Order: sequence, then C-alpha cells, then structure tokens
Amino acid sequence: MSIEIANESGIEVSEEELVSVARFVIGQMDVHPAAELSMVLVDLDTMADLHMRWMDLPGPTDVMSFPMDELEPGGRPDAAEPGPSMLGDIVLCPEFAAQQAEKAGHSMDHELALLTVHGVLHLLGYDHAEPEEEKEMFALQASLLAGWYEHVRREQVREELAERDRRLLGKTGFTDSTGDPLGPA
Repeated sequence: MSIEIANESGIEVSEEELVSVARFVIGQMDVHPAAELSMVLVDLDTMADLHMRWMDLPGPTDVMSFPMDELEPGGRPDAAEPGPSMLGDIVLCPEFAAQQAEKAGHSMDHELALLTVHGVLHLLGYDHAEPEEEKEMFALQASLLAGWYEHVRREQVREELAERDRRLLGKTGFTDSTGDPLGPA
C-alpha cells in the first residue's frame, strides 16, 4: 500500500501517525493492499479556497476527500479480485483541526486521526448527508478509530517486550553467527 503525505500547512504533525491510521483503516475495510492514497495538509486559506471551489461553501473546513477510482469495501463475493487502484486524496487542515480539538477537549493528534478515518471512509463511498447514513458512517468511524488505538497499544507492548528480551539476551554474552545476542545454552 502506498500512502504519500505532503505537509504544506506550516504546522508540525506526526505524519507517521496519520499514515498508520490510514493504513489501518484501509486494511480493515478490505481495500486491495496495493491501493494508493495521497494525503495533503494545508493552511486555512488553502482549505477555504478548496472548500469554496469544490463544495461552494465559504470558509475553511477540517477535511475534504477527493475519490479517484470507484472503490468499495469488500466488494461482491462473485466479483473478480480487484487490482491496485488510486483511492484518492485526503486534504486535512491541521489549524482547523486544532481549533476543533480544543473545543472537544482532546489533542490535535486525536482530531487528525479521527479526520483521517473520516476522509478514508468518504473515499470509500460513505457519506453523512442523511440521518441513517450519518449514523452508519459515524459508528463505523468510531469503531475503526478505537480499533486503531488498540492496534497501536498492542504494537507498543510488543515492542517493549522485544526490547526487554533483547536486553536480557544481551546479558548472556553469547551471540549467533551474525553477532546477535543469544540466550543461555
């Protein structure tokens, strides 16, 4: 899976975290693993321009999605295996997200992760224009975001255990043919 990110916003964000959450959601939604996604982070003025140009709405917004290929999660069981495709572009505005995060009482990183999930779901055809659509999309969004946080937590525990094992094995003084530490014989 190829995820490209360009931060043109002037605000420092964890690009690795945004890629991680996007990769997780795409995987959970059963999108072909060779799909491509582009993420661009922009300032308020650029987002306001995009918002007016594409949605005919004044002022900036938090996230906009621009789908490329018609992809849907899962697909039909009798359909041919889909090949790699371009999901599309997600445009995020960190400054707008920071304002929303402050109002909501959580971090900008959390808000950007939430908006990334939201943007990917829009690329996959989800919408929230009607009450039933909103209910479905926002429930899925919450579930995917919680799943990503759990995935990150499990990875951190795995890394901590692996580091502990490396430290313990390194104290034995034994190494294999590549010089890596081994435990006691």
